[in-house]
Amino acid sequence: MDKLPWFKKREKEEQRDFKANDAEYNANFQYAVNKIKTSRYTWYNFILVNLWEQFHRVVNVYFVCLLILQFIPEISSLNPTTTLIPIITVLLITAIKDAVDDIKRHRSDDSVNNRKSSVVKDNSLVQEKWMDIKVGDVIQLKNNDHVTADLLLLSSSEEHNLVYIETAELDGETNLKVRQALNVTGGMNEDLKALHNFDGVIKCEAPNNYLHKFTGNLYWNNETHSIDNEKILLRGCTLRNTEWCFGLVIFAGPETKLMQNTGKSVLKRTSIERLLNKLVWLIFAFLLFLATVTAIGNTIWERFVGVYFQAYMPWATYSPNEYMSGFLMFWSYIIILNTVVPISLFVSVEFIRLGQSWFIDWDRLMYYEKKDLPAVARTTTLNEELGQIEYIFSDKTGTLTQNIMEFNKCTIGGICYGDVYNEDGIAIVPDDNTPNADFSFNDDAEKDFRFFDQRLINSITSGDAKSHDFFRLLAICHTVMPDVTPEGNLIYQAQSPDEGALVTAARNFGFVFRERTFDTVTVSELGKDVTYQVLAILDFDNVRKRMSVIVKDMSGNIRLYCKGADSVIYERLGDSREDEDLKNTTTLHLDEFAGQGLRTLCLAVKNLDEHTYNVWKEAHFKASTALEDREDKLSAVYEEIERDLDLLGATAIEDKLQDGVPETIANLSKANIKIWVLTGDKQETAVNIGYSCNMLTEEMKNVFVISGYTFDEVSAEIKQAYDDIENERSHASPMSSRDDTTFPNVVVHTSKVANGRAVVFQSDQDNKFGLVINGHSLVHALNEELELKFLDLASLCTSVICCRVTPLQKAKVVELVKKNKKAVTLAIGDGANDVSMIKAAHIGVGISGEEGTQAVLSADFAFGQFRYLERLLLVHGRWSYMRMCKFFGYFFYKNFAFTLVHFWFGFFNGLTAQSAYDDLFVTLYNIVYTSMPIFMLAIFDQDLNDKYCIKFPKLYLPGQKNELFNVKIFFKSIIRGILTSLVLFFVPYGAFVEGMSPSGADMTNLQTVSTVISTCLIIVVTLQVALDTSYWTPVNHFFTWGSIFIYFLLTFAMYSDGLFQFSTTFQFIGVARNSYQFASLWFTMFLVCAICILPVLASRVLYSILWPTYTEKIMKLQLDEEKKSRQRKMKAAESLHAITEKIRSTFQLQRRGSRPRSGYAFSHERGFGDLITTGRMSMRRKSSHPQPGRSKPEETPPPQSSSQPAPTNGVSTNTELYRQLPV
Repeated sequence: MDKLPWFKKREKEEQRDFKANDAEYNANFQYAVNKIKTSRYTWYNFILVNLWEQFHRVVNVYFVCLLILQFIPEISSLNPTTTLIPIITVLLITAIKDAVDDIKRHRSDDSVNNRKSSVVKDNSLVQEKWMDIKVGDVIQLKNNDHVTADLLLLSSSEEHNLVYIETAELDGETNLKVRQALNVTGGMNEDLKALHNFDGVIKCEAPNNYLHKFTGNLYWNNETHSIDNEKILLRGCTLRNTEWCFGLVIFAGPETKLMQNTGKSVLKRTSIERLLNKLVWLIFAFLLFLATVTAIGNTIWERFVGVYFQAYMPWATYSPNEYMSGFLMFWSYIIILNTVVPISLFVSVEFIRLGQSWFIDWDRLMYYEKKDLPAVARTTTLNEELGQIEYIFSDKTGTLTQNIMEFNKCTIGGICYGDVYNEDGIAIVPDDNTPNADFSFNDDAEKDFRFFDQRLINSITSGDAKSHDFFRLLAICHTVMPDVTPEGNLIYQAQSPDEGALVTAARNFGFVFRERTFDTVTVSELGKDVTYQVLAILDFDNVRKRMSVIVKDMSGNIRLYCKGADSVIYERLGDSREDEDLKNTTTLHLDEFAGQGLRTLCLAVKNLDEHTYNVWKEAHFKASTALEDREDKLSAVYEEIERDLDLLGATAIEDKLQDGVPETIANLSKANIKIWVLTGDKQETAVNIGYSCNMLTEEMKNVFVISGYTFDEVSAEIKQAYDDIENERSHASPMSSRDDTTFPNVVVHTSKVANGRAVVFQSDQDNKFGLVINGHSLVHALNEELELKFLDLASLCTSVICCRVTPLQKAKVVELVKKNKKAVTLAIGDGANDVSMIKAAHIGVGISGEEGTQAVLSADFAFGQFRYLERLLLVHGRWSYMRMCKFFGYFFYKNFAFTLVHFWFGFFNGLTAQSAYDDLFVTLYNIVYTSMPIFMLAIFDQDLNDKYCIKFPKLYLPGQKNELFNVKIFFKSIIRGILTSLVLFFVPYGAFVEGMSPSGADMTNLQTVSTVISTCLIIVVTLQVALDTSYWTPVNHFFTWGSIFIYFLLTFAMYSDGLFQFSTTFQFIGVARNSYQFASLWFTMFLVCAICILPVLASRVLYSILWPTYTEKIMKLQLDEEKKSRQRKMKAAESLHAITEKIRSTFQLQRRGSRPRSGYAFSHERGFGDLITTGRMSMRRKSSHPQPGRSKPEETPPPQSSSQPAPTNGVSTNTELYRQLPV
């Protein structure tokens, strides 16, 4: 069979080898086509696969087995339809939900697979679907097109065969990047004949998930050409600012690097659901035990008692002796006691989750008005797990930040600019009402640019040389490309948002970067165009941490402008006394900026004479043409010229966080949720954001940076950091046990907080640690030998930031925590690079951001801003978990109480599996009588309102520790159910065993006792759900008390004499009318309810007084606040009434005759250095005086809650009310 082609297993690919435009040759390797598939089912395997997944639930298998048993009449006393209909309903509802979800995935896949692309065939361009494109095809892309597959760039419309791409969906970065084709292929341009005849052979690496690395060779015309990542266009990128380009497909469909980083879809189940599967086995074991006891008991009874009844009750032919009778009774009791796990439980769970999901969808406080984005629960199976999150893994760009940089402050020549002061000279935080500085001197200033310190404008307009040099450097020292929109507006294409913000700041302060050629830069300086000759660009990299440019002005002066990190700039400054004073002053300003979470950059300048430059130029030429150690030699040459610099000052840029991010992170941290940031950005960027959003703080004892390149280096760094933390922790001593509400800044390290007592450690300020690790180090840290040590270190740190990580590394970090910490995890992101970790986490959240919809489509929940995560977890998550725990505990209680009455009754009927209830009552008990009260509790219940849930985040801790539903709670519920069943059976039995009505009628019959037990059961379980309800709504009242009313209504209807006309064999005809007239029945019901409910009520009151839980304390606080609020409203109403009476008594007019009066009414209302210097960068010369202005949309603040009480104190309120009174 293995020889057949469709059964042949494809060998693992070690190296890719294919030929351009040769489909026949490439077909030998069976490379994947460009079709993607994220759906789980097809039309032909849906039923089988879906049923296979559903029967992973143990309970579904359990009920199918019971259904089979019920079809055996010898052992079944129940109709098989009582189980058949519920199991079909459950499977059908789940299948429909799964089908709807998968149809959405199919539609998403089809929308991508059916996109059109231009393929070079027969010397022409042919439109083909993406799904039909194969490895070896040559395709054309146009401006703003999505890259179809992983391509080798062949040629483009730009000079030197450059293309500009946006990689937001790959790495989250919205700035443009440059790729360049090989010179040998670039000559084909758009010659379709040459492109069709291109027959180069590609040998390269096999498909992998490394986004920033590619190794391969092109063999063409007897020459070998190396291919690296700078020649590759990856699927997920978008072509920008490039009219057209041609590329050769290298990897297609699932083999592209984007799809290799996507990860596999997994079937997600909540921890409570997994626990429930285990509990089902326990219940089944308990059921087997009960059935075994009854089987043995029946055998004994038949042996010693039943034998005397054979004269008028002979054994059936299939049960010739007591042993066979006992065997059959075993299966009969398996069937009759099966309601200990009713299938209605799982139907109810599905509908409860659906209702909870609707509340998330309808939450107006999670609606992002700016983009018209409501919160969306894309799955309905994970709601309660939102209340158990312990780890959050977050992307940075677009998730925590808006990816918008703004020039905030600067220091020039020792003078700090950017602070805002009031009339008293006190620094204030600017707001929308703060007047902007006067930029009228600059016609090119942007209207939406905000800067409030007029002193800087005055310094520039007065001709201050240092200020001019400062902004001249910003306008010259960069790799930004200028462009002009069709409307004539000047815009900049920057390698990074930082550079764009600095060049834009220079523009607004009068130094406008106009245009660039490969050796010149033109800047408009206060309205005068000045062209500088670019002699050299010393480009930025992570090691140098600086960038320099050497230019010659129109007067022949040569200057070096340098910008970089303060640490590297300070090392290269001169040693004069003046420089030392300026350094000290600037250092103070830098510390102030860093304390405010701003991103800083130092600026310096150096004057060069002609001779010095020429000597350096020759050394630079030799280093740049060296065949060995070129990079090291260039670095040495750069070091030579970048010394003895003169400090100009420093800039401070704000990386705009999304609204509410620092507050959200702080509150989630108080809820004992650990937040890890996994980002593809550089270390410096990620660390700055960490400080901005308060993940990293200056008060931290240490922030460890793991940046080793080898396994040994990373291992040593991890060990050193771990030892340092342990040494610090050894000096920390536990505080005495006390209520954690006394210490708002103390971290709770025990689950006992739910019981009101907690052992705490003073670890907030003195022993906090942060951890930062680079992607190349993470490769080794995730090695099997080192991953546990890395996890131990990370667990000891308050904040963890992983930089330069690939999408697959994100998923591996999530899996590491899931596997070893056994904690519930949540991943949140907004780009395609976050999909893998979103799928790997227990819960995935997608933010509808600027980076496409890939994350949202793969997520379980989606909304518009990171700040909504706080409400999703602390409010909806906590409520859902609390409601579901109450639901499960109550459901097991009421069904054990209901079912075990059969067991106790068996000891009085020879253990013959006779039902203690009417068959109709058994059918309606879970479907009608007891379903809606607990269902409404699980939908609407709130122990605390949303404001208190957010205000006291430690309320979230019980969910993390599984304190509200676990094995212990489960056994408590079933023990209560067993005790209740004992009371329900034996009290009525004792009351009626020898009972007689006042008329002398016999009351000792099954129908009467069964009616009493049924009535007591309904009332008891309804009162129990009433005790469990914390938040009463009209809906709860209607269904809770209405269920009792429905019971009596249906009982009288079904047990009426009229029913005898339809069924002459019905045993309970007229029993309701007869039974309910006995006073002893009502007294018995009262006694049973008192015995079952009063102990529960008394114990709860006693515990709440003597040992209140943390939640109960906050509930009392909420009640006190509500009481005070009502009292304030009453006082305000009384005051209003007094004022009204006074007005009436003062201004009361005497009634005159019937003389008509007239009346009237009125209303009155008030990068790229080498590409530039070698001429390979595309330079576009545009109009020299474009129209200024780029408008930035104003963000609409989120809708505010309207539930805040209005001010009611004093005269102001009454005066306002007085003004509204008609006079």
